[in-house]
Order: sequence, then structure tokens, then C-alpha cells
Amino acid sequence: MIYLAVMIGGGLGSLLRFLISSFGFLPFATVFINIVGSFILGFLTFFFLDRPEIPPELRFGLTAGFCGGFTTFSTFSVEVYAMVLDNHIGQAAFYVLASFLGGLLAVALGAFLAKNC
Repeated sequence: MIYLAVMIGGGLGSLLRFLISSFGFLPFATVFINIVGSFILGFLTFFFLDRPEIPPELRFGLTAGFCGGFTTFSTFSVEVYAMVLDNHIGQAAFYVLASFLGGLLAVALGAFLAKNC
């Protein structure tokens, strides 16, 4: 059942990523998606640590499945590479820095909120 939960969560996360990307401007939609996904994953990871009664199907369906399907490192990598090829080195560097620091701060915020709710 865990495999099915991860598969369903991954499909839903991928669908939501596709919908957001289709309405947003790349690469900003990807940054937004990855930061929001990092927040959700940080929150859920620390929320679930103190709640072992939550079924593993739900835990893995939401973390590995939904968050894994929602966030995207491959799209981020392709977008950075395209910026470098187009000689937009400053934009690529900002994108990498904003994505990394934004994701890290989002995880920290999610973890903080989960520990204090």
C-alpha cells in the first residue's frame, strides 16, 4: 500500500507542478514550486516525527510522493543550463542562489512551524 500511496501522491504533485508552471513565468514558477515544496516537505517531515500514529502510507504518500512529484531538480538544472548557454551568467547565478537559499529557509520555517504546532 505504501507504493500505491507514493504513486498517487507523486501523480498529484506532478499535476499541481504542471498546472502552476503553465500559468507562471519560467524560471520563476520553478523557484516558487521548489521553495513551496521545500517548506511543505520540511513541515511534514518534522510534523510526522512526533506523530508515529500517522500511517506510513500517508507519511510517504505526502513526502516522497507528493513533495517528490511537486518539486523538480531536473527542470531547475535545465533552466540554469539554458541561462548559461544564453550567456545570462548573472541570472543563472542568482537563480541558483535564490533556489538554494530559498529552499533551505523554507525547510527551516516548515520545521520550526511543525515543531511548534
